[in-house]
Amino acid sequence: VQLVESGGGLVQAGGSLRLSCAASGRTFSSADMGWFRQAPGKEREFVAAISWSGASTFYVDSVKGRFTISRDNAKNTVYLQMNSLKPEDTAVYFCAAVNWGTWYVRFWGQGTLVTVSS
Repeated sequence: VQLVESGGGLVQAGGSLRLSCAASGRTFSSADMGWFRQAPGKEREFVAAISWSGASTFYVDSVKGRFTISRDNAKNTVYLQMNSLKPEDTAVYFCAAVNWGTWYVRFWGQGTLVTVSS
């Protein structure tokens, strides 16, 4: 599986961005997917996940109510809608194929940079 993120950029605090992750390979529709982020000088952290069917989602507390993960299996794409962005959301965002619950990553994308200005 190859994963390619897009949609990052510079946005003011309070603004919105939608990240996309396009996957290659026939196994995407059966893969649980997640988003992670890594801020400058910090470790990579889990942000959100969605089950292969889209029926289940999970979010880290810091983004609940602001971020929404979704997927379109017909387009082999997973999305992360980010609203009410804060400067502390500034990071490189990565999508990944994960094991549900443990968030163990099986495949990483290359990342897309999100910068939120105050």
